[in-house]
Amino acid sequence: MGTKAVRVEPEPRTIDPSLRIGGVELAVADLSRSVEFYAHALGLPLIARDEQAAALGTGPEHAAALRLSRIDDPVAAAPHSTGLFHVAWLHPSRAALAATVERVLEAGWPIHGASDHGVSEALYLSDPDGLGVEIYADRPRERWPRRADGRGVEMVTLPLDIDDLLAQAPLEPAPELPAAIALGHVHLKVSDVARAAAFYRDALGFAEQARLPGAAFLSAGGYHHHIGLNSWQSRGAGPPPARAPGLARIVFELAHASALAQLEDMLATATGGRVPAERAPGRVCVEDPDGNRLAFLARPRV
Repeated sequence: MGTKAVRVEPEPRTIDPSLRIGGVELAVADLSRSVEFYAHALGLPLIARDEQAAALGTGPEHAAALRLSRIDDPVAAAPHSTGLFHVAWLHPSRAALAATVERVLEAGWPIHGASDHGVSEALYLSDPDGLGVEIYADRPRERWPRRADGRGVEMVTLPLDIDDLLAQAPLEPAPELPAAIALGHVHLKVSDVARAAAFYRDALGFAEQARLPGAAFLSAGGYHHHIGLNSWQSRGAGPPPARAPGLARIVFELAHASALAQLEDMLATATGGRVPAERAPGRVCVEDPDGNRLAFLARPRV
């Protein structure tokens, strides 16, 4: 009597665990106004600028973390359209976050939210076009609350102890963000959370870390999230007009060319080639189900 073969399901393929967000590109209505906000209120150093675009980052020797491009004849986006919810700037310490809070307030820019998420402490504001900005600092990874099944994290929304945070601020105000600032995550408004999460998980290999009503959070390498997705205001909605301020592209960096090739293969396999990818040496570009443009690059060797 022969033995019955046991089908072994293959392990799901995942995106490069060392992935990081290398840059975000935003289209803005008034370039000078946006540069003033990001360079002086937020404190991101200006690297280069002309009449049409600006690049900001931690110094001219680094690639720009933020690129701004001017829109000709801009129009307003409907508040319920899909697109950018916020870009989140990860600070290396609570002291650095407190310094940014003080700089933003000194510039007269309102902060409209502050939360303790268990994994992080975060404050929220909007840029001159109403595009969301989060400034935050992570708690040590070993202190992140974990789900009962051991997978992912428990993300909560509790009041932030702002007084305790501001007590960490340096005596001398910092004029700029620290060199160790990073793009921690990008949070998107989507029309269908399940559809968007399936794309980032199954086609691109991000792992789902947490769920909230109407929201999902996915990441590479066990981070609490590199991508946030919500439909709190945008369920069933379409994208904003092409000439509305908003997200133009998210740029992800992978460790090496073979990680980029694996991503390209995983995307083609998962979608049966239905999702077209734009290919160039060292780069793969694709759109998610809501039309958000994503670029994946092989990280330059140093």
